[in-house]
Amino acid sequence: MSEREIVFDGAAVDFGGVAVLANVSVRLDERRIAVIGSNGSGKSTFARLLNALTRPTAGTVRVHGLDTVRQQKELRRRVGFIFSNPDAQIIMPTVAEDVAYSLRGSGLGKPERAAKVEDALQQFGLAELRDAPAHLLSGGQKQLLSLCAVLVSGPSLVVADEPTALLDAVNSRRMERFLLDEMEQQLVLVTHDLRLAARCDVALRFEGGALVDRGEPSEVIARYEEAFA
Repeated sequence: MSEREIVFDGAAVDFGGVAVLANVSVRLDERRIAVIGSNGSGKSTFARLLNALTRPTAGTVRVHGLDTVRQQKELRRRVGFIFSNPDAQIIMPTVAEDVAYSLRGSGLGKPERAAKVEDALQQFGLAELRDAPAHLLSGGQKQLLSLCAVLVSGPSLVVADEPTALLDAVNSRRMERFLLDEMEQQLVLVTHDLRLAARCDVALRFEGGALVDRGEPSEVIARYEEAFA
């Protein structure tokens, strides 16, 4: 098994008697994984299974060797999640405090934590905003803060659920550069932006709660577009 392998084995999710994801079986070890599909297709549920925000009601999910039900604590140290709306994950009052919050329980001393926070703020161009109220940042700055807070803890997988949906063109390109060009971690990118999906190494397409296609991104996208032509 690859160190970065993601394995779904008959995974399904049922909410109140409604099947939102059915019998998904797939193995993935590519670095950049695109997830596409219509609204309500199951792609966000698929993404949430990766860090136990959602639990499978049938089957199993293993991420980098960890069972997402039985090993949740370790899993959440390994998997970072970026929401489309950064207000959903900004917790602390200031920019620096929000990044530092991700290092709680890391075992690092106060000087080491402070140094890691400072390095992360510099990397994302947020150093001059370290003491700014986090919820008063622009939409683009908030999304960069969310990514910064995720990456400072050193996850091995980053799941990004529509990370550019609320961004303007400039900040969308900036987020694209961080995720697809600069970030070394494995990435699962849930997106309606087919241009971003095309830049990944493999694409998955969901429809009606089922995984209906997997393959080279340009080919999966072409079949997706043809299906709705």
